[in-house]
Amino acid sequence: MFNLFGSGSVKSDKKIVNLPAKDLPIKMLTAQEVAETVKKRIAKVQQEFIAGFSLVQSYPKSVTFFGSARLKENDPHYAQARRLGNLLAKEGYAIITGGGPGIMEAGNRGAYEAGGASIGLNIELPMEQSTNPYITAHEDFYYFFTRKVCMTYSSEAFVYFPGGFGTLDELFEILTLVQTKKIPWVPIILVGVDFWKPLTTWIDNELRTKFKTIDDEDTDLYHLFDDEQMVVDLIKESPIRN
Repeated sequence: MFNLFGSGSVKSDKKIVNLPAKDLPIKMLTAQEVAETVKKRIAKVQQEFIAGFSLVQSYPKSVTFFGSARLKENDPHYAQARRLGNLLAKEGYAIITGGGPGIMEAGNRGAYEAGGASIGLNIELPMEQSTNPYITAHEDFYYFFTRKVCMTYSSEAFVYFPGGFGTLDELFEILTLVQTKKIPWVPIILVGVDFWKPLTTWIDNELRTKFKTIDDEDTDLYHLFDDEQMVVDLIKESPIRN
């Protein structure tokens, strides 16, 4: 049962439902204030795109790492990302990450320790995110979408380690862009069979075979690896993006 005539609490069959106050302290914006807000946001977006593009364009070869900010230094996937960042940096690739802790730190750390370019595109968040100490150049972003565009603008490959919602969001967006040919083919590499295999099995069994919501060739858009040298060899075979 719901109380439609005011604020307070009403008792339903199972629990107490807390309803909002009747008169909320909301100040209505004028049309002019809305227009000014829109202008400020567009200017901020433009500023972030210009700064981000200028940074990533200065590196002729790069690989972007994605993965959880929560994995610690003693996690085997952290060690794997660190080794891979080191190997790729020695091959002349700049390592681009979100600039934070966890997998991002590991990739940047490997590149830094190899004397390579270690790039951080950091996002302002109320929790988790802080710039790791292993980056050689960075830009800070307020908007997720501007940061994501810059992280995927010119990389020769995208490497995904275990992560949460953000990592999955970034993976499926890149898969969609390649699938729909909005960007050229580029290696999409899932590192960590223990983490990714259940997802790829579900994609194959449910999306492709049972429901037929994707085509057979769509499951060829990504590669699943555990061996870092195999990842390096695949990336070296891919063309340099202009």
